[in-house]
Amino acid sequence: MSIEVRLPDDTLRQLPEGATGADLAGGIGARLLEAALAMKVDGHLADLKAPLVDGAKVEIVTNKAPESLDLIRHSTAHLLAHAVKRLFPAARVGIGPVIEDGFYYDFWVDKPFTPEDLPVIEAEMRKIVAEGVEVVREDLSRDAAVARFKVMGEPLKVEVLAGIPAGDTISGYRQGDFYDLCRGPHVPSTAKLKAFKLLSIAGAYWKGDEKNQMLSRIYGTAFHTQKELDEHLQRLEEARARDHRKLGKELGLYTFHQEAPASPFFHPKGTQVYNELVTYMRELYFKYGYSEVITPQILDVALWKTSGHYDNYAENMYFTTAEEREYAVKPMNCPGHCLMFDSQKHSYRNLPIRYADFGRLHRYERSGVTHGLTRVRTFCQDDGHIFCTQEQVKTEMAAFLALLREVYDTFGFEGMRVALSTRPEKRLGSDEVWDLAERALGEALDEAGMPFTLNPGEGAFYGPKIEFQILDALKRPWQLGTLQVDYMLPERFELKYTRADGTEGRPIMLHRAILGSLERFLGILIEHTAGAFPSWLAPVQVAILPITDRAHEFSIEAAARAKTHGLRAELDLRNESLKAKIREAQLAKIPYMLVIGDREAEARTISVRHRHRGDLGVQSLEGFLDALVAEVRERQR
Repeated sequence: MSIEVRLPDDTLRQLPEGATGADLAGGIGARLLEAALAMKVDGHLADLKAPLVDGAKVEIVTNKAPESLDLIRHSTAHLLAHAVKRLFPAARVGIGPVIEDGFYYDFWVDKPFTPEDLPVIEAEMRKIVAEGVEVVREDLSRDAAVARFKVMGEPLKVEVLAGIPAGDTISGYRQGDFYDLCRGPHVPSTAKLKAFKLLSIAGAYWKGDEKNQMLSRIYGTAFHTQKELDEHLQRLEEARARDHRKLGKELGLYTFHQEAPASPFFHPKGTQVYNELVTYMRELYFKYGYSEVITPQILDVALWKTSGHYDNYAENMYFTTAEEREYAVKPMNCPGHCLMFDSQKHSYRNLPIRYADFGRLHRYERSGVTHGLTRVRTFCQDDGHIFCTQEQVKTEMAAFLALLREVYDTFGFEGMRVALSTRPEKRLGSDEVWDLAERALGEALDEAGMPFTLNPGEGAFYGPKIEFQILDALKRPWQLGTLQVDYMLPERFELKYTRADGTEGRPIMLHRAILGSLERFLGILIEHTAGAFPSWLAPVQVAILPITDRAHEFSIEAAARAKTHGLRAELDLRNESLKAKIREAQLAKIPYMLVIGDREAEARTISVRHRHRGDLGVQSLEGFLDALVAEVRERQR
């Protein structure tokens, strides 16, 4: 008997019953079989050795397929676990998923792994690759799977099995002397895995719960070719050099202290940059018609019950009690803005109302997920809420998108990705209201000419949202701005305005942010610029470097003139060589250095150096200062 399958070009192939994807690839050609990693059957990824069924549409997956990189990384995670079990037989294996740019695998070990273990494990992985170990799938009953992993002494796998829904297929993969629970698919042989690197080690709680066992997590990455891997490792080196945690300390911007976990202390230079960001946003708020407000940081718990945060967000909030009343430290500004809106009567004539708030927010982030400035417990958002009529929603969205584009252009973010996050499972409101809100956001993006993808189920509990990702100098995506349509909070707070006909209407509430958390944005900006902020943001804009003692008098005058022009100048009168002074100014990422020797002092000129462009020649002091003032005022990049 035979079967017939259809290829991607719609040609038909006859094969004997029981033939596999490998048989199909081999029948087409030896080169295809050599390149084959897996197959797609009727659009679903499957093992190359899986038997084919009559009438299926089959595509052989090679390195050219978009799914192939995740397949390679998934199989390399298993290769890592195989090597660890060979070297550390007592290790108990957890899970090993693919993540962005790589994979990890968690292990329960008596002694956590160290960086010195990585090259040893990697060498064992290469040994298994050289052995060309066949990777074979087995489908199991639940009882057989549980029994097998109990005998193997793998309690974490038994826990995973308990979480697999009844009726789901349970499968395992045998790889020589290693066996793992996995849905698959996988490459047919370890010989297909040639370009990989183990990168780091971290601690991770089992299932992300701090009440569970702490595991030892090994991170790695894999690519199709050594060239691709080398390019990626070079990008990682560049990212390490730009790491905001490293540069923030070196540049004296901020520090962290155990007395306030995950809460940054901004030093004078960091505060200067922080305040410049706020000033910039305030100028734009004036231009786009926002009114800045200040709201309390601690509010009665009843407010958060009305807003829905108590039921949907309490695990991320801080609470306190005073005079037998329970209060919550605000994690966001929106309920306070609802109170403010409701404190006055409103007519359709004075809508929209746009509130902007730089109030400090606090959210409880687990210690395992905090990360420098990009994940903290206390922060400030460039937060805004717009109360408008249904007819004004599109106009307000269009204005917000114009504002967002203006801001991102100023910072030199050249790429942007847009996603529409739709209703989550846990939410407020009816499906009809969610339909209306999701449609409004989608239409706003269409009319703005912004292509977008969908993130099903990722919206806030009170409304859908648009998420804006920018690409930094290393082409890494970062989620910054958000725009949310909210029909729920105005309903829960019974907000109202008077329509033209005298009847009461319910306003629509738009939640929006552009930079997002200022702390997080500053961390991203440090990495985007490698700490070399544009002159308008730089904490020190110009360093004045006298060469001789005789040049001190004019250098002091030059520093005073710079400050008179509103510029941030630093005068270096130390008895150090010019080379040392220039080097320190370069390391401090100061945009301009003014070198003043005897000739410059006598002629009342300066020799200008730029941190990137080098020597800019001799200039008049006033001419340079006027030009720098213009550069700062225009916020040139």
